Amino acid sequence: MPDEIIVPAVTPLAPQTSVVPADSDVMAPAPLPDYPLQYPYPTPPMTPETSQPTLPDVQWREVRVPLALFFATLLTTLLAGAYQEGGDPLRHPADLVRGLPFSLTLMTILFVHEMGHYVASRRYGVRTTLPYFIPGPWPPLGLIGTFGAFIRMQSPIVEKNALMDIGAAGPIAGFIAAMFAVVVGLQTSQVVPTGSGTFLLHLGDPLMFSWTAHLLGKTAPAGYDVVLNSVGFAGWIGLFVTTLNLLPIGQLDGGHIAYAMFGKKQKYLSVAMIFVLLFLGTLGWSGWYVWAVLAGVLGVHHPPIRDEEIPLDLHHQLVGGVSILLFIVTFMPVPFRFGPG
Repeated sequence: MPDEIIVPAVTPLAPQTSVVPADSDVMAPAPLPDYPLQYPYPTPPMTPETSQPTLPDVQWREVRVPLALFFATLLTTLLAGAYQEGGDPLRHPADLVRGLPFSLTLMTILFVHEMGHYVASRRYGVRTTLPYFIPGPWPPLGLIGTFGAFIRMQSPIVEKNALMDIGAAGPIAGFIAAMFAVVVGLQTSQVVPTGSGTFLLHLGDPLMFSWTAHLLGKTAPAGYDVVLNSVGFAGWIGLFVTTLNLLPIGQLDGGHIAYAMFGKKQKYLSVAMIFVLLFLGTLGWSGWYVWAVLAGVLGVHHPPIRDEEIPLDLHHQLVGGVSILLFIVTFMPVPFRFGPG
């Protein structure tokens, strides 16, 4: 099993440039409205046939901004992928083609994650926006060309089952998409001698990645490392996204899941997780400090729901258990380390 997984970097990257700021699906959560009682949008009307809220059709005015941001983020991730492959697309626009594997893979993973939330929300009659993709910097100023994606709830989640399903649908869907990318990427990645001095970004090795590498025969012997290609790197980012979103803090996906499972005790778990993040920051990746600060600023509390005292049924308990398992197998104490190979 390789001690570490590395990806080639063409231009030097300062460690702080890899820390992606606030965003619900890559590095930080987008704040959701404090909707109970004071929420400004009325709950959609119920249909007598289904006893479920009816939702209006999506209008073009609701599509324009998400669509524009999608194409802007597609461009910035193309630039990032091209630079990762050694191209210079700003001087040679034809080099953008080299960024397609990374860009399309990462955008697909983020899209699948967000659509998991969107579809689950529509199922429960919760009004929500389409996914907003956030373009970001590319090398040498950034790493992956995006700050991720998020959706915004426009009506309250009032029931425990809905809270569990909506919170868990994104990470589970995104994890499945990321694992497809990891499998394809590992099969086409190279095993090279360690210590060549040509690698600047070393990636953490989550359990799921290690197991997959072992099953595919991509474990590196002593003195060697696995060099991920663009597809594999995008898949790895997808696993990291899963970890971050499953942190049981506030109104992150993990916060929704924890509140559905533990109710008001979730706030104590949120506070404890902040201290865990501060400790993790001492181990080698300063980005955990950023997450601890963001968690404190955005809040550790979760809005109450209508059926607080009703326990989850077995099905939704299993969904919560699967979510916890995904957090364990995708977690890594030190996601990034910069330095020569």
